[in-house]
Amino acid sequence: MLIIGSGNVVHNLRAVDWSQPDSAYDWAQSFDAAACELLHGDPTDLGRLEDRADYRLAVPTPDHFLPLAYVAGLGAAEHEEAQVLVDGYAMGSLSMSAYTFGCKNTLAVGDSQPAPVLPKVPADETNV
Repeated sequence: MLIIGSGNVVHNLRAVDWSQPDSAYDWAQSFDAAACELLHGDPTDLGRLEDRADYRLAVPTPDHFLPLAYVAGLGAAEHEEAQVLVDGYAMGSLSMSAYTFGCKNTLAVGDSQPAPVLPKVPADETNV
């Protein structure tokens, strides 16, 4: 089964800085790193991120963050460790971080390798 949650860990369009196409504010990097640490440690603790001082900057609206909670819950239920699928920042206030659970051959943070091999899903079972 392939389950996808689409969003960004840090997603604040009000704070976008077009002069920073591939970088991020310190608060965005800090929040993103805290999320990564939780996902690699205990994904069930993802709610602790709300206690951080930079939470309201990193997550001004929940629509891009909530998919991460669903995926983290599934990973925790399956006792899978998070793997980095996509890493990086854009325009100061966007984290492009994406994670997988149960997907092999994912990237190490900072690698520039091809995308990971996703599980094979028969075409007739994609909408079950």
